[in-house]
Amino acid sequence: MEPSISATLRDQTLSLLSSGAATSRADLIEALQVAPSTVTSVVRRLLEEGVILEEGVGRSTGGRRPRILRLRETKGVLAVAELGGRHARVGLCAPGGELHATEEVAIDIAAGPEEVFDVVAATFARLQAATAAGQELLGVGVALPGPVASPDGRLVGPARMPGWSGVDAKGHLAERFQVPVVVENDAKAAAIGEYATRGRESDDMIYVKAGTGIGACLVSGGQIFRGGRGLSGDVTHVRVADSGERHCSCGSRGCLETVASGAALARQLAEQGSPATTIRDIVAAVSDADPTVVTMVRQAGRLLGVALSGLVNFLNPDAVVIGGALSSLDVYVAATRGMLYERCLPSMTQSLTIEASVAGPDAALVGLGHLLRTTADVRPS
Repeated sequence: MEPSISATLRDQTLSLLSSGAATSRADLIEALQVAPSTVTSVVRRLLEEGVILEEGVGRSTGGRRPRILRLRETKGVLAVAELGGRHARVGLCAPGGELHATEEVAIDIAAGPEEVFDVVAATFARLQAATAAGQELLGVGVALPGPVASPDGRLVGPARMPGWSGVDAKGHLAERFQVPVVVENDAKAAAIGEYATRGRESDDMIYVKAGTGIGACLVSGGQIFRGGRGLSGDVTHVRVADSGERHCSCGSRGCLETVASGAALARQLAEQGSPATTIRDIVAAVSDADPTVVTMVRQAGRLLGVALSGLVNFLNPDAVVIGGALSSLDVYVAATRGMLYERCLPSMTQSLTIEASVAGPDAALVGLGHLLRTTADVRPS
């Protein structure tokens, strides 16, 4: 790559072309807000690499009719998986990003990378045989429920993944599959998928993945904010008032995870003798208007809002999006929204959108596919 062309600018260009937000050099200049010469350099390099094609002409807006730019169509599939503590969501997607098939399989994250990746690999093979027989595997993307250092894809002190700390997940998968690999934190992958699904609707967005644990990510200008080592977004270990100083999996006390996550709700309900001891049970109990469960879910949402209010006041995002399993609970999202309106400055909430994810449970899979297309060395056949 030419020294003057940053990897970020290349990624943004591919993202705009992939989503259809840009189809010409003029579109890229307007969207990227850079000099025409810079766009010319990026496009020339991508054409040389064979990643994009230039064909046909578009409608004139007063000058010469622009040449149309598009991603080169490739034959094959991308395999993507989001891992949780007890389940993995696995899918195959086309190089253009469309999900072909998805499947949920049981795993035990504490069993370690070898056993877990064996299950994921077997599921990839089963899906490929059923829906994409004979198609080449072009890349693999995996989202993990713990801090992932960027860009090397190594786990760094994951509190809910015993035996995984320091594991080179990216290297392990690259050796196993012999294709380009991306490894990302689950909340970051889901944030990318959410942003790609929404298009350019929200330029600056805080995405929160509220499931068994809680993760978050800031997306600004189409790029996720990673921090110095790629470990940003660990909102789950922010201390909150009214936490009861409960012990957290990280070894500290009073973390958001201990009062606002799915694991916290399940534990609190079990302590009260409620039969709703899994997230699926909790969702069903809220649907049945169980007063105890509804009250606890509402309080959990309010405490999430407390933790996010400082971020909203500081970052002034266009949107706060709540994904993960708890996002399906309207009472949880509404309680978070109410607390943000209560705690944040009116100037920060005047045009702020606070809502559940539109990408839903496939957000991380969509995000991984996007990362493989724009950052991994997935080349046309």
